[in-house]
Amino acid sequence: MKLMKIFLIAFTSLLFAQFAFADVVGRWKTIDDETGQAKSIVEIYEKGGKYYGRVVDLLTKPDDTVCEACPGPRKGQKIVGMDIITGMVKKGDEYEGGQILDPVKGKIYDCKFWEEDGKLMVRGYLGFFYRTQSWYPVK
Repeated sequence: MKLMKIFLIAFTSLLFAQFAFADVVGRWKTIDDETGQAKSIVEIYEKGGKYYGRVVDLLTKPDDTVCEACPGPRKGQKIVGMDIITGMVKKGDEYEGGQILDPVKGKIYDCKFWEEDGKLMVRGYLGFFYRTQSWYPVK
């Protein structure tokens, strides 16, 4: 009986640990680090062990706004519905190894993000230069 209790506690702990990493999955309000304005709602989702972020709403522009500055096949696509975060992999408490697109400037950066005090800290970087934004959960 005591062994069963230990097994149940260990299993429950593993189950909660598994759900702890899924906290980033959901909708996040993006905040422009230069202006402090809320810009969009991005939905983070998992597919095939990697994490992606798709714009689901624009807060400062019409939803039919297209990405004129985007490179390659994204040029001229609607921003709403576009994946701006691609190929992120969980490593420890951070997600990294993917990229993030700035649809306003049309630039693609290496990316990592992590949770801190209930916020999602999203960093786009190129070499040693980086910008970090705080995104807030959408309830």
